[in-house]
Amino acid sequence: MSIDEVIRLLQEIKDLGDSGKETVAKAKSTAKKAKKVAKKVKRAPSAYNKYMKKKLAELKKKHPRSNHQVLFKRAAKSWKRSPERKRSMK
Repeated sequence: MSIDEVIRLLQEIKDLGDSGKETVAKAKSTAKKAKKVAKKVKRAPSAYNKYMKKKLAELKKKHPRSNHQVLFKRAAKSWKRSPERKRSMK
C-alpha cells in the first residue's frame, strides 16, 4: 500500500465522522510504517562482506561436514592476509 493510498483512506475516514476513530488510528499507523519502508535504502556490501560470502561458500564446498562456526573463523583469519583487505584499507 502506497503513502498516497493511505492518505486517501484517511480522508475518506474523516468524512465518516466519529464512527471511524479506530479505523483512523489504524490508517495512521499504517501510514507511518509505509513512510519508514519508503525511506530505507540498503547499503552496498563492504569488501569484507563480499569476501566472507565468497570464502565461506568455498570452505563449505571443500568441507561440507564442518561446523559453520569453525569455517567462519577460518574465513575471518584468511581475511587478514587477503589482498582484498589491503585494497579496502586505502
